Amino acid sequence: MNENLFTSFMIPVMLGIPITTLIIMFPTMLFPTPNRLINNRMIAIQQWLTKLTSKQLMVTHSPKGQTWSLMLISLFLFIASTNLLGMLPHSFTPTTQLSMNLGMAIPLWAGTVFIGFRNKTKMSLAHLLPLGTPTFLIPMLVMIETISLFIQPMALAVRLTANITAGHLLLHLIGSATLALMSISLFTALITFIILTLLIILEFAVALIQAYVFTLLVSLYLQDNT
Repeated sequence: MNENLFTSFMIPVMLGIPITTLIIMFPTMLFPTPNRLINNRMIAIQQWLTKLTSKQLMVTHSPKGQTWSLMLISLFLFIASTNLLGMLPHSFTPTTQLSMNLGMAIPLWAGTVFIGFRNKTKMSLAHLLPLGTPTFLIPMLVMIETISLFIQPMALAVRLTANITAGHLLLHLIGSATLALMSISLFTALITFIILTLLIILEFAVALIQAYVFTLLVSLYLQDNT
């Protein structure tokens, strides 16, 4: 009960050395490379989900955009597995760190914008000025559209960070309230425990949904520039 509310969001340290890199690399162990003629059920399910997600993300892309399919599906699997592992007790969720999410969002966004300016320079510049804009509003609208373009990676990172952090904080608060109520009223504690269980199920869904939303928005940025 005396534990700091934000303790679970602190970067874990071992012998004075941050071990965030090891935690980030751990989800890759959950997706083994198939090396048999007939795969087991776990690998078969993983491959089916991967193909289904890849099809949903890349169905509207041009051939140039489809070359990003491996990167996008890897991004989705990484964020989803990291979010789900963060639901384990006494674990650390790297996606609650804004710096890490910016580290994913900025290079991917910059890559899509660079491709757009390289392959479709006129169309990319035309996005900065809506069609039919009055002449006296052109400088202001170009400035606004440019700012909105540079805000896109920040919005990607903040959305993921805020949703994961808010869910973990809510679970921590409800769990602490349930423990406190056990010595006061068992009936009220039971009600809060049921609410906590439902919130845990919801948080598992949010972990997958946020991974899909992050990847889908990157996919939409790519679609606009290819």
